[in-house]
Amino acid sequence: MSRRTVIVTGAGKGLGRAYALHLAASGAAVVVNNRWSDRSQPSSAEAVAAEIRAAGGAAVADIGSAEAPESGEALVALALSEFGRLDAVVANAGVPQFQRMRRQAPAEFDRIFDVNFFGTLNLVRAAWSVLTDQRAGRVVLSTSTAGLYGGDGMNAYAASKAALIGLMRALAVEGRLSGVMVNAIAPYALTAMTERFFDPGLGERMSPERVAPLVEWLAGPECDVTGQTFVAGDGAVAAAFAVEGPRFDLGDDAGAAARKAIQARPWRAFDDSGVAFKAFMAAQE
Repeated sequence: MSRRTVIVTGAGKGLGRAYALHLAASGAAVVVNNRWSDRSQPSSAEAVAAEIRAAGGAAVADIGSAEAPESGEALVALALSEFGRLDAVVANAGVPQFQRMRRQAPAEFDRIFDVNFFGTLNLVRAAWSVLTDQRAGRVVLSTSTAGLYGGDGMNAYAASKAALIGLMRALAVEGRLSGVMVNAIAPYALTAMTERFFDPGLGERMSPERVAPLVEWLAGPECDVTGQTFVAGDGAVAAAFAVEGPRFDLGDDAGAAARKAIQARPWRAFDDSGVAFKAFMAAQE
């Protein structure tokens, strides 16, 4: 029987590398993607693929840029040509941003969105027909708590990561019809991107390897949830939800109604926007 095959983008270092190694150790064949930016240095994607093969696993490297329009199709074609199948994609490639809006050029905002959102979309769009036609598959999108809650100087990054949550939710609804499970992970880990935010003593606790088991499960056949965002790090996981509180009529004082709505409980989560709309229209104060 052929090995399960998983594509992992941004897998040359940090979280992506940990995901690729963990998936390979569990028996999956891995397409290891990471752009080769500095051609004077060895390819990080090839280094990770070689590490997997040296340990007895199956892996092939891809050095394309995630945001390139042809990247998704190329990765799917590589998985099928090398391993004969595709079972899951882990869209992990991304770039950070630490610049407030007033100082950020529009082109820089676009660059971050191109990598973080459209780079993911390129892969998912290319893989979607394969996964849905075989009526089985797993999609894992890498979001961030910045996409959930925002962050100072993170407008482009937070917007791109929030967009991924919306994409995940919509695809989860669509994928239910075809047995495809789609989820998102907002990881906390010490990487080159995040080291400035962590105290020195947290290195071991916040290692990428402590997030990888959740990604392995989400990308595997045992995963039986879809449409969920998980926050993971420190060897732990928490679920994050989009919720709505009770409804209040605007009346003559919209501000008062809005403030009451913010404070009111209980909160409810919904499976999709249609269900949320019906609940809103049916609710009474």
